[in-house]
Amino acid sequence: MARAFRAGFVAVVGRPNVGKSTLVNALVGSKVSIVTPKPQTTRHRILGVHTSRDAQVMFVDTPGLHRDAGKAMNRLMNRAAVNALQDADLVLFMCEADRWTEDDQNALARIGGVSKPVIALLNKIDRVHPKEELLGRIAAISAKADFVEVIPISARLNDNLDRLMSVIPGFLPESPPLFPEGMITDRSEPFHVAELVREQLTLNLRQEIPYGLTVQIEQYKKTDEKLEVHAVIWVERDSQKGIVVGKGGSVLKKIGRSVRLELKERLGVPVHIELWVKVKENWADNEEQLQRLGYDPG
Repeated sequence: MARAFRAGFVAVVGRPNVGKSTLVNALVGSKVSIVTPKPQTTRHRILGVHTSRDAQVMFVDTPGLHRDAGKAMNRLMNRAAVNALQDADLVLFMCEADRWTEDDQNALARIGGVSKPVIALLNKIDRVHPKEELLGRIAAISAKADFVEVIPISARLNDNLDRLMSVIPGFLPESPPLFPEGMITDRSEPFHVAELVREQLTLNLRQEIPYGLTVQIEQYKKTDEKLEVHAVIWVERDSQKGIVVGKGGSVLKKIGRSVRLELKERLGVPVHIELWVKVKENWADNEEQLQRLGYDPG
């Protein structure tokens, strides 16, 4: 007798920079979320779809749950993560195997009132030495909440992800597929191009600058022969503009080249990308401006 097909939403939550986007990309088998070493890289709820013979899992990559909700953008990011919990059939709570912080405790408290099954994922197990210590870490996280499972993984190294994928469908409802076969994300190509630009900016600029900028696609023309993109990088202050442009336009040229090469490899066509930097004061602390720039009001 054939097993019933299952489909559902799985929210991936935790503090910033714990490896959520790396995990979703690994499980989906494609880069649906940008990844950098800096906290709060993910600003939106992003869906990554994994379809197998007997299940379709919609992973919801979320912004890191954080305590500092001073700016409107931070509040929107926290709301996006919390709302993903409400819509999920299953929650994956991620923390690092080699440390537990106040931010982890805060993130765990945020999901405490959610009446959904929660699997705890101990990520970055490759950093635990000696390996025998891992049993103690599993026991410690198990004592913190009523998790239905505790699974040690390394998202970066694809370690133990097969076990995770074997467990997930059992928590999802019987349902036909919710998305067409071959679809891996609900986000548009222009959205992903904007995110790729922001990823390169985050990787190439000093620590504080990436938090004061966002990227908006003004023109996106794709044919069988080429892709043409015009994008605006919005910053909050005039002083940031020169840093983002770089001496003689050096930073913008580097960013544009990196994005162009990645898109060319992914799409298989020549790519032309134009980048401009403009100032929009305090855009990150204005909910109306944020919505105009494509941020989900939550």
